[in-house]
Amino acid sequence: MLRDKNGLSPTNQFVCALILASLLMTILRTEVTVYAGREHLFLIADLMLTGLLAVEYGLRLWVCTENPAYRSRLAYALTPATLIDLLAVLLILFSPLGNQGFLLRLARLARILRLAKLGRFSLAFNAVTQAVGRRAYELWLSLVFSAALLLVSSAFLYLIEGGIQPEAFGSIPRAMWWSVATLTTVGYGDVYPVTAVGRFFGALTAIIGIGLIAMPTGILASAFSEAFQERCLRNSAGADEPMNPPAE
Repeated sequence: MLRDKNGLSPTNQFVCALILASLLMTILRTEVTVYAGREHLFLIADLMLTGLLAVEYGLRLWVCTENPAYRSRLAYALTPATLIDLLAVLLILFSPLGNQGFLLRLARLARILRLAKLGRFSLAFNAVTQAVGRRAYELWLSLVFSAALLLVSSAFLYLIEGGIQPEAFGSIPRAMWWSVATLTTVGYGDVYPVTAVGRFFGALTAIIGIGLIAMPTGILASAFSEAFQERCLRNSAGADEPMNPPAE
């Protein structure tokens, strides 16, 4: 099947357009001024989009055995991406059966999972997932370091400020709210230390938080750069490879 330079065939581009249209409708339905009085239009459009995506799902399930990677249709149907597609379609079909707000919200949330289908069609997305996989160990170390720093800073503020501000730092779990806001450099300002020692540790925690945010960012940026450079090299090698002379 023909593909453009981004790795998407015309058919896949059409399916991506359906997914994005469905996501746009999900967003617009949350705005009362847009949705009120147009419920029937949204319902018709939603059923049409869901029907087209259901047909696309059925066609993929029918022809999947042409791919040697899948020995049966059941094996293909049990893949994570295909299960996401089925879940999204089924929840939309069941949503008109009742007026339970929770089920409707759940169905709307499930429709956002359709965006995951874009990953199967995008070579760039595959490069990103490979990059994250290659740096999984470094990212886990970053996560462990972050958790340790969160615990240490919360414990220190509990010991320093707990007796003065028990409602904010009276326990380590309470102090964790301040630590999360400070380490992520959000700084809501609703809770803060008032003693000199507490402010010193607060300033130190905020400075460390800057490096804490930069660490996984640098790891991912390096991984993405390497992945896309490798992809460019493979594409260049494929384009520059000389054609074999015809057999005489």
